[in-house]
Amino acid sequence: MTTDLVVVGAGTMGAWTARRGQQAGLDVTLIDAYGAGNSRATSGDETRIIRSSYGPDELYATWAVEARDAWIELGRETGETLYVPCGTIWFAHHEDGFEATSAATLSKLGIRVERLTPTGVVERWPQITSSDLLFAAFEPDGGLLMARRGVAAVARRFVAEGGRLELGWAKPGRADGRRLIDVETGDGARHVAGTFVFAGGPWLPRLFPALLGDLIKVTKQDVVYVGPTAGDGRFDAPGMPCFIDYDAAFYGIPSVEGRGFKLAPDRYGPVFDPSTGERLVDPESVRLARRYLAERLPGLADAPVVETRICQYETTPDTHFIIDRHPDYDNVWIAGGGSGHAFKHGPVIGRYVIERIGGAPTGPEGDRFSLDHVRKPKPNMRTGADGMVEGWSGW
Repeated sequence: MTTDLVVVGAGTMGAWTARRGQQAGLDVTLIDAYGAGNSRATSGDETRIIRSSYGPDELYATWAVEARDAWIELGRETGETLYVPCGTIWFAHHEDGFEATSAATLSKLGIRVERLTPTGVVERWPQITSSDLLFAAFEPDGGLLMARRGVAAVARRFVAEGGRLELGWAKPGRADGRRLIDVETGDGARHVAGTFVFAGGPWLPRLFPALLGDLIKVTKQDVVYVGPTAGDGRFDAPGMPCFIDYDAAFYGIPSVEGRGFKLAPDRYGPVFDPSTGERLVDPESVRLARRYLAERLPGLADAPVVETRICQYETTPDTHFIIDRHPDYDNVWIAGGGSGHAFKHGPVIGRYVIERIGGAPTGPEGDRFSLDHVRKPKPNMRTGADGMVEGWSGW
């Protein structure tokens, strides 16, 4: 049987591409090696921050708003909580930094943002120490997304409406000139389609080493969850916002559903194999997290670590995504290079991929996503200001 579209990878990019293709009337098969929302996937942890601040970049800011609305709508459709509107606060140490530029961009676009004094931060959230800050930028419509649950919900909705979700390691199969005929899974099965999208996240460099091996680097990222004292709800959503301390390279997500307060040092870790790498955090990451908590959230300084996670970034040099046709195949598309900030954009990335497959031009925004775009290293689009990937020449 030949389907219209085969999507390889059921993370946020792949699952939403399959769903958007289905909504566009295509017959779609979605294939993932470990299943939607699995613990190896970049989209597999419990929560992710959603925010619209991207410095002067208006495209990602507007995409984030559109994506948030799509996540909310999916939650309504499935009857699940996928978005928690606790807000997102940015801690600013300089007047001319990322936070001030972002706030100006959001104001220009009509996206709500508030400038808070250090005193104003403490008045609203006494659990936060702000004496070292110049100001804070607060996005009241930001918050957190239930990541693992959200991706699984997209996949379930896709299947419920007639899509096929297959389990297996899929790789490019037979070709006829400039057209790929099928993908082959580990059990020898072949899936024939008119068009293919490879959205394999951290596995993309393995699938296309010559094309992506030097363009996407996969790094290990440690995440720590700490447990507040019994009866202490100060660090729970929605009463506590998500926060991003860009200059300190830390981000935090309030406790939701009793999972503990999530904190991560947002620096690039070592190169990591998402299939075989052991997901054990470095003790140094725990030490750094405790030191930061003592300074920013002293009520959690002595809180026990109740859970740890390992995720990964698959990062391009300029942290822009890759959304482009494969140079050797007219019917193969690559969607990846999430660079630590793609999760929230999943619904819009899926729409964009399907529009491109349908013949929509790239437009000025598309140049940043192309495979042949000159990607000069620069301050990243994620949440932290520092960090280079060890062993990556050119960074």
